[in-house]
Amino acid sequence: MYKTGLTVALTLFSTLVSAEVSVKDAWVRGTVAGQTATGAFMELTASENAALLSVASSVAGVAEVHEMSMDNGVMKMRALPRLDLPAGKSVALKPGGYHIMLMDLKRPLTKGDSVALTLKIESKDKKLSTLEVKADVRELTSPLMMEHKH
Repeated sequence: MYKTGLTVALTLFSTLVSAEVSVKDAWVRGTVAGQTATGAFMELTASENAALLSVASSVAGVAEVHEMSMDNGVMKMRALPRLDLPAGKSVALKPGGYHIMLMDLKRPLTKGDSVALTLKIESKDKKLSTLEVKADVRELTSPLMMEHKH
């Protein structure tokens, strides 16, 4: 009886913590044979100030939060130690901006696959939680990918 109550309590706690950040339209760019990296994209909205600290996925040896920006006409990409999620404001992870890099891929990712991502979130009071996300793999050349220009 105690074990069941504890399981329910942990599940409830996990649900409450996860509710602080909502995820919309999570997807991963498909790959071709031999490709070792790709991007994951989504829209994150936090109910209170929070930050995305890191990401992990079983399909990749390395997963990082990145920012892409223009510097003197050159597009540059860099890993971020954290991505602030302001209360009530949507933060877009999209091609050409903030995104998740999945590197050292363990297998090709094709349309119809689903990729599990674990987001590590820090709340405004510095409490850590994880948020499990399932992202659908889209075709490498789908119309949304074509918006990304170099």
